[in-house]
Amino acid sequence: MLIITPFLYAILVPFFRKYLEKVHTGWFVLPVPVGIFACLVKRVLFPYPAPPLQSVPWIPSLGIHFSAYGDGLALLFGLLISGIGALVVVYSIFYLAKEREALGNFYVYLLMFMGAMLGVVFSDNVLVLYLFWEWTSIASFLLIAFWYERRASRYGAQKSLLITVLGGFAMLAGFLLLANITDTFSIRAMIVQRDTIFAHPSFGPAMVLILLGACTKSAQFPFHIWLPDAMEAPTPVSAYLHSATMVKAGIYLIARFTPIFGGSPAWFWVVSAVGLVTLFWGAWSAVRQVDLKAMLAFSTISQLGLITCLMGAGSPALYYGPGPTAAIYTTAILAGVFHLINHSIFKGCLFMTVGIIDYRTGTRDIRKLGGLMSLMPITFTIAVIGSFSMAGLPPFSGFFSKELFFTAMLNASELNLFNMETWGLLFPVVAWIASVFTFTYCMIFVFKAFLGKHKPQKLEKKAREAYWGLLFSPAILAALVMLFFFFPDQLVNYLIIPAVASILPGFIEAGPEIGPIVAWHGWTPELMMTLGVVAVGSGLFLLIRNRPGLYRRPPEVWSLNYHYDQLLERSEAGFYRLNRSYMTGSLHDYLLYIFLFLVLVLGAATIGLDAWAFDAAGNSPITIYEGILALVLLGSALVVLFARQRLIALIGLGVMGYVIVMFFVIFRAPDLALTQMVVETFTLVIFLLCFYFLPELKTRVESPPFRFRNEVLAGAVGLLGTI
Repeated sequence: MLIITPFLYAILVPFFRKYLEKVHTGWFVLPVPVGIFACLVKRVLFPYPAPPLQSVPWIPSLGIHFSAYGDGLALLFGLLISGIGALVVVYSIFYLAKEREALGNFYVYLLMFMGAMLGVVFSDNVLVLYLFWEWTSIASFLLIAFWYERRASRYGAQKSLLITVLGGFAMLAGFLLLANITDTFSIRAMIVQRDTIFAHPSFGPAMVLILLGACTKSAQFPFHIWLPDAMEAPTPVSAYLHSATMVKAGIYLIARFTPIFGGSPAWFWVVSAVGLVTLFWGAWSAVRQVDLKAMLAFSTISQLGLITCLMGAGSPALYYGPGPTAAIYTTAILAGVFHLINHSIFKGCLFMTVGIIDYRTGTRDIRKLGGLMSLMPITFTIAVIGSFSMAGLPPFSGFFSKELFFTAMLNASELNLFNMETWGLLFPVVAWIASVFTFTYCMIFVFKAFLGKHKPQKLEKKAREAYWGLLFSPAILAALVMLFFFFPDQLVNYLIIPAVASILPGFIEAGPEIGPIVAWHGWTPELMMTLGVVAVGSGLFLLIRNRPGLYRRPPEVWSLNYHYDQLLERSEAGFYRLNRSYMTGSLHDYLLYIFLFLVLVLGAATIGLDAWAFDAAGNSPITIYEGILALVLLGSALVVLFARQRLIALIGLGVMGYVIVMFFVIFRAPDLALTQMVVETFTLVIFLLCFYFLPELKTRVESPPFRFRNEVLAGAVGLLGTI
């Protein structure tokens, strides 16, 4: 019921918009995410002995059901989707003016997306999951293109749709391969058959195809190029889709299928390596941005790479099986889930903060901003909390997940599996370098926008503090960042451990208990890495803060966006030429295509099935009347073909129709005869009425090859029809 509630409520939004015009539509939408969040909180605080499964038959003959399964992982994502969704709705009420925006459309799209995301995370049937998966792509397309009059919005929406939908097609193929191996569409049933899947030759292709879907949706390198362009969406959309929900769908997919593919070298290397590359590339690209929203977009790519890397680095636990050895690697999964929560909170907070800056100053360009701390003190405080949490500094919750991340990378470097003896050192080294860039762009975000000299002449609006409606949602998220630092154990016990138990079934129960999460563990290697990040990151910030050359774009041909645009343009040009080659405007050519396709397909099927059989021994004898009618029918057909006047052709056509009526009479089918006679009479009358408007019939002079081609094709169609 929780899944379909947003869809049902979306139907009512236009009525709210129409009949209650004086009230912002968001106030009527707000009860939906709040109610869903409350139901899920109750489920977390008072869990069932076993995760509930609800199923509604859809296509029972194929084993396809709308099955919803509420384990710890699904509940965690459901809380993020509904909780941050509620805060985004509150924020959008004050961000989007009801006089200027199509709010009815906006909230319909938002509710559709919310319902689709809930469907993704709670679905147990892979085909139903795919249905909701593509629904998220469509809803996000509509939300990104909400300001459709802007070319950049249309371009970003198109790019996100093309990349994520193509990835979804690959994912569907992977699902079908798994279903073929296991003879089931249930994810839970597939997990039970893990050994069968491992031994099957389709294991590799299924894994790669599913990871393609996950990587495109979660903006992993090299599919990350859609996310920065999607920032053309309104800020509430960016805060919801591109920090907490849609981009996390790929992470969810990786986590959900880790029990099936985890423990294999291929899964470990592909997931970890893609995540590590994305982490580094996103962090480096974020440092070079001048637009605050673009900076957050690339930082989102980087943080998603971090979580993906952790999911891969923790998968060796499935190789060892439950026990003390595997418990070392469960830290990576725990860190990934912890950072997933932290990232959703502080990144949603920061996107809303950027929206406030843009709303109050008219720009997001850090070269024009500065000195906003005294003018917008509350916004500054929220920005500091969100940025420092992303940088992994205490006393903010991001510090814990960052320390666990370093622990997981150090553990991965000591792994004696999958050739990690050779390449293992790259994991902590690349992670540390990326963390330096992360710290640097966090400092740029805070100090370039809020400190320094104020530049009112470069701003489109007079900067001043936002009113409470815009500050409420980011302030709540900032408060959670602080709360989870001082009380992390409650978060771990109620949300993180159940989610980890869903990713690694049986490990939490069999392994050692996870100790309390505390800020001080002594002078550990992780703390040394953190101090190094702060020192080097601060030096890098001081070095580049006044270097305009840093923001110069590299040659366009080096960028993946350039090659994407070139591929799109060349594809469009090629398909246009192909379309022009066969769309001639000639009815003769179109009939030629149809009949040629019919002959090739039907002929190939006839040959392949050995259906060349024509036996007249069992036919009834042909009477004299039938023979005469057949000759008349053939003669009238020839009259139609060779007539030089339309009236003669029409007479021949009428004779054919009435001869067929006579055949129906002879074959004792009076109902068909009556129907044919009525249709034929009506057709003749219509033709006669149209004669006045038709041009003079001109005889077409055809070359011998042209006539020969038509004759051969007509003979082939007649032969196949007879057989």
